[in-house]
Parts: sequence; structure tokens; C-alpha cells
Amino acid sequence: MHLSVLVFVSVLSGTTFALDNGLMRTPPMGWLAWERFRCDIDCDHDPKNCISENLFMDMADRLSEDGWRELGYVYVNIDDCWSSKERDSQGRLQADPKRFPGGIHKLAQYVHNRGLKLGIYGDMGTHTCGGYPGTTLDNIDIDAQTFADWEVDMFKFDGCYSNATVQEQGYPLMSKALNATGRPIAYSCSWPAYQGGLPPKVNYTQLGQICNLWRNYGDIEDSWSSVLSIAGWFFENQDVLIPAAGPGRWNDPDMLVVGDFGLSMDQSRSQMALWAIMAAPLFMSNDLRTINSGARSILQNKMVISINQDPLGIQGRRIVKEKSGIEVFWRPLSDNASTLVFFSRRTDMPYRYQTSLGKLNYTTGSYKVFDAFTNKATVLKDSTDFVVSVNPTGVVMWYVSAPAKLNIRQYFSSDRLRGSAYRLDKDNAIPRVFL
Repeated sequence: MHLSVLVFVSVLSGTTFALDNGLMRTPPMGWLAWERFRCDIDCDHDPKNCISENLFMDMADRLSEDGWRELGYVYVNIDDCWSSKERDSQGRLQADPKRFPGGIHKLAQYVHNRGLKLGIYGDMGTHTCGGYPGTTLDNIDIDAQTFADWEVDMFKFDGCYSNATVQEQGYPLMSKALNATGRPIAYSCSWPAYQGGLPPKVNYTQLGQICNLWRNYGDIEDSWSSVLSIAGWFFENQDVLIPAAGPGRWNDPDMLVVGDFGLSMDQSRSQMALWAIMAAPLFMSNDLRTINSGARSILQNKMVISINQDPLGIQGRRIVKEKSGIEVFWRPLSDNASTLVFFSRRTDMPYRYQTSLGKLNYTTGSYKVFDAFTNKATVLKDSTDFVVSVNPTGVVMWYVSAPAKLNIRQYFSSDRLRGSAYRLDKDNAIPRVFL
């Protein structure tokens, strides 16, 4: 098998002007209501799970008391179905008075008092996806100011019940309106998801100038097939998406569903690892009040989080796609380090994958390798053949410390990388490494 690894020096050296609000220099982390709790508004019969101020207060308590906040999970994000069906007498959005009796400003203060940030949701159509009042073009300024008055920290702008012409006007106008309030409000745009996610309909240069993050693709569901579909689309289109991402401007493959009902532990580790490789926002959508210890340990894995939060902000890429169902992903990190993920799409049994760092285009030298999920470490030379055993639908994730003299810019531009090919020599006897 041959694989040419394409690397764009512009990822490191090109200049892209991000939204000038100084926010989200690393991928944002937190909790988001939608996938787990959807539009449950039946507080009479389901008071613990309905979309209400009590739900968001509960999640703020859990983030602040159960070790999440210290790891970077600081956003508590309201999604659809929070508002009243009518605007107030002054034309402003207002929270449902029964489910949010204290109002959004009081909820924001509750969240802020716990060292956290509050996010809120809107839609530029006539209605939100759930049928609540939308933010049409003539309401953009007043809604942006309302969010600022409430001391909201993040705003997600959806696109249901709108069209391409309205979106082309509305997304930039909301960016300008949010900045004009004088309050730093991170801005999440759903624009590309409504336009197919790819050029020519999507202008990623423009998105980087007006948004902090953007949804590229469809909504995630609590299933392995959904995770696979999203990851597949992102890596099939990685040459378009990688240059778009960076500090203050992130591709968003949607929420983490780890801790819900649809993923096994191996699949949960896979989603966490692949989202870290993609430098994706880490917004959990689960019930932090009842999350099991296995899911918690995955979501609170300090090594995986540090990889996701690497300050270089370079999105990783798939470098190997085998007929056997094994894929290998690589991401450059600060301090001349990198990360590798070995991922299995197989569903039958653990697969013993044979390779070496040299075959994965690492330059000559010895590398310290740390397994993010087993906490085991070893040293490998680039020429040392090894085997990794990857569980069905699972991953092996490595943090690789580069030789001291290796410079990532030189690595990108090296002759070794340009035109190189990956070949598996099946005739070699390959020793197994404990990783």
C-alpha cells in the first residue's frame, strides 16, 4: 500500500484573520443541552430533565464541583426551546417565565459565580428549529444587545426557517452586532452546515473573520453510526477544513455523546480521541448528575484534553487508510511533539497493526511515546517496527515527544515528507510493543 502524505506549509505560516474578539484561542470546552435533553419542556411530569433553569443550574454545580471546570469544561450552553413563544412589549426575546422564572441574567450570574460561562441559542429564521421566535434580520441588533445585557458569554446562531440569501446577510451582521455591544461574546455559526459544508458555497476565509467556531455538518445522534459518519466526512474533506481552523476559529463536528446510551467504552474513547485530533470543540451533551465512572474517566483524561487544547491549534489529519479497516491520524503539537491515533473501523476482533514511526514519516531519531489511555510509556526509534493491538471500533492514542533537534516547520517542508510513501513490509519479523 502506498500513501502520499500531503502537508500544507500554509497551515503553519499562512495568515488568516480570525474574529477580533480575543476569544477561544483553544477549542472551547463545556456542556451543551441539546443531544441529551432536546426540547423536553414538560416540567410538570419530567422536572429533572426538562429545559429549565434548574437543569442548567444542576449542570453548573456538577461542572464546578466534580472536577470538570479545572480541566477546561467551563461553558454551560442553553440550546433551543428556552424562550417564551412571544417577544416582550419592547420587542426583546424573553425566557419562558414558567421554566426560567429568574430569567437568563440571573442564570448567567449563577453560572459566573461558579467560575463558568453561559452560552445561549438563537436562529436567524422566522422561528428556531423548535418553533420558538427567531432572530430575523431586523432583530439582530436588539437581540445581540439583549444577550450582552444578560451577560451571556457565547451565542450559537442556527439557520432553520431561513434561506441562503438571508444567511449571507445575517451571519456577518450578527458578528458585527455582537462586537458592537462591547461585551466579549463567542460566536458559533451554523452557516456552513446549511450550505453543504464545502466551497464554493462555503467561504472559510470569511467564516474565520466573523465566527469563532462553526458547524460544518449535520447534527450528531447518540449512535456509533452517527459518530462514524461525521468523522468520515471531516477526514474525507480534511484538505479543505484543516487550513480553515486555528486559534479563535474552529471547525465543529458537534457534541460529545460519551456518557449517554449509544456508545461502548471503546467507541467513547474513539470519539474523544478523534475530536482531539481534529482540534474540535469539546461540548459534552450528557447527564453529569448520573454519568458513569468509565465515561467520566474518558472525558476527564488529562492527556487527551491537553492534546485537544494544544496552543498551536493545528487540526490533525488522516495519514493512512488501510483496506483492513485501520486508519492512522497525526497531529503536530507544541514543543516539537505530535500525536498519533490508530483507529479500527472493524467490528470483529482486535487487529494487530504492524508499522514503525519511520513508515509513518517520522524523521530519524528516538521518540518517547506515551499511551493516553493506558498511561504506559516507552522509547521507540524511527526504525523500530512495532505492533499495536486496536480493539474493534476502538483506538490507540499516543503522545509522541520528538527529538530535541526536530523543528516542526522544518518537518513540514522536509524532502522526506514531500512525495513520501508508506509501505508495509510484510516480510519483516515485527516485535510486539506493550503499547
